[in-house]
Amino acid sequence: MKLKFSPTSALNSLKSQRKTVSFFLLLIVFLVSLAQEKSKVLNGAVSSAELSDNLPHTDCGIVLTGASGRIREAFEVFAQKKFEQLIVSGVYKDTQLHEIFPQLPFYPSIDPEKVILEKISGSTYSNAVQSLLVAETLKCKSVLLMTSDIHMYRAHRVFQTIFPPDIKIETYSIVHLSKDKQVYDVYYESFKSLFYTFILFWTGLTSKF
Repeated sequence: MKLKFSPTSALNSLKSQRKTVSFFLLLIVFLVSLAQEKSKVLNGAVSSAELSDNLPHTDCGIVLTGASGRIREAFEVFAQKKFEQLIVSGVYKDTQLHEIFPQLPFYPSIDPEKVILEKISGSTYSNAVQSLLVAETLKCKSVLLMTSDIHMYRAHRVFQTIFPPDIKIETYSIVHLSKDKQVYDVYYESFKSLFYTFILFWTGLTSKF
């Protein structure tokens, strides 16, 4: 029996093979990029983690809501007078200060009037945008950015992108207990960091780095 050669069938087969190869190449690039981003996330957590006693003084502190312990640690640093005013970014719109930090009466050195609750933002990017508006209103020339250790790499990059160069950004990572930092959390943060990197590249904002 003589087999008939079909150019159309051969072309379709070649296209299918190319799609398969392209898919696996993209998958490899994605996995390598994710691994590199994971390394940056973990390195960023370590590089900005230090004792609060050694932190420089800044005009304003900015703490990003989210993981447990961030708010409490930010008030601990505020009580050490490391900054003059505190911006709590990403608070629910109907939330009051005593609800997010009921221990405030035990910190008599902190003036509640110097704690500003930013209630508009809902992402790291909007945290930076809204915090800048508040910081400029307060005439802050230097800020201390506070967030969880694995979030610091992405948050710092985004804040550097949004904030003008004349506002100096210091960082303080709030380290969680090891049991709270699961492998899933690290990879999920790495994926989000990679996504932000793509968005910043696509919009051309990476030119500020």
